[in-house]
Amino acid sequence: MSTKGRVLVAMSGGIDSSVAAVMLHEQGYEVVGMTMKTWDYASSGGSKKETGCCSLDSINDARNIAVQLGFPHYIIDIREEFGDYVINHFTDEYLAGRTPNPCVLCNTHIKWDSLLRRADKLGCDFIATGHYANVREENGRYVISKGLDENKDQSYALWGISQESLARTIFPLGKLHKSEIRAFATERGFHELVQKPESYEICFIPDNDYRGFLKRRVPELAEQVAGGEFVMEDGKVVGKHEGYPFYTVGQRKGLGIALGFPAFVTRIEKETNRVILGNYDDLAKNGTTIGKLNMVKYADLLDKPTATVTKVRYNDPGTEAIIEQFGDKMKVHFLSGVHAIAPGQAAVFYEGNDVIGGGWIETSYHIQ
Repeated sequence: MSTKGRVLVAMSGGIDSSVAAVMLHEQGYEVVGMTMKTWDYASSGGSKKETGCCSLDSINDARNIAVQLGFPHYIIDIREEFGDYVINHFTDEYLAGRTPNPCVLCNTHIKWDSLLRRADKLGCDFIATGHYANVREENGRYVISKGLDENKDQSYALWGISQESLARTIFPLGKLHKSEIRAFATERGFHELVQKPESYEICFIPDNDYRGFLKRRVPELAEQVAGGEFVMEDGKVVGKHEGYPFYTVGQRKGLGIALGFPAFVTRIEKETNRVILGNYDDLAKNGTTIGKLNMVKYADLLDKPTATVTKVRYNDPGTEAIIEQFGDKMKVHFLSGVHAIAPGQAAVFYEGNDVIGGGWIETSYHIQ
């Protein structure tokens, strides 16, 4: 019996989660590996060969690590709950004219919840993942902070995890760079892991064609929304489009319209099936309203305007902003304009490297 405790490690078959499991094993934890089957590629109708965390090859890669090191490994089928929550939400958000972020939803409502339920059944004290992030206890709160490797930091996608879940979470890779992870795997002879390509697509859209996915998911959709109007910010109608769900705020490529200058999607109007276009400057806003908050570092910030750096998308470097909480919503006043703030995406508030909290973008606007 390990003195450090028993830990359930989410293993996708990739290098990061595999190294996380190996590290914890070497540190003296009693490791139990678990691979989650979240999606059946055959049902998506996409053109790309099954790859990534749900493929048979990846499941076998995770199991082989467990066999080599002598710890148990389980496969759980969560396709039904994943589809009911993540896939349905993804589809509904596009049909509402918003741009969803399925990875945050999956982390919060599927992966962590599923892992903790299984951890309890298997007598595990902790759960662990291969995310590049850190967690610590401070002033009675469990605080997520950025991973040491800024290029791989994944704290943006973790803001929705509850305090109860964070209390039992370990991030073994948080204080390491990717190069160190590769060196660790190489030293232990896991050469195939090091050479394995990383996947950056949404796991259930391996061909990266979300429009095709929506059309297959809602067969009558394309016909229902076809023929909407492209409209400039000044109200001038400049053409027809395929339907509002097939566009996102900030999009420039793939519009299918030539105006003689770079045009960007600045707004989407579901009610009128209009896609509003403008130039790059038209995308800049300095205010946004955030709903469905999850506070991490502090229980709340009511009556406490707070200076932050706020990120509005995964690869956003962040912008200085003042945040003010009003009930279950946060008003964000950016100190400079932020381009392409897309309703449906997540906004995450940072204090230094620490995640204050986050929520879902509802609207963006200009503050005079």
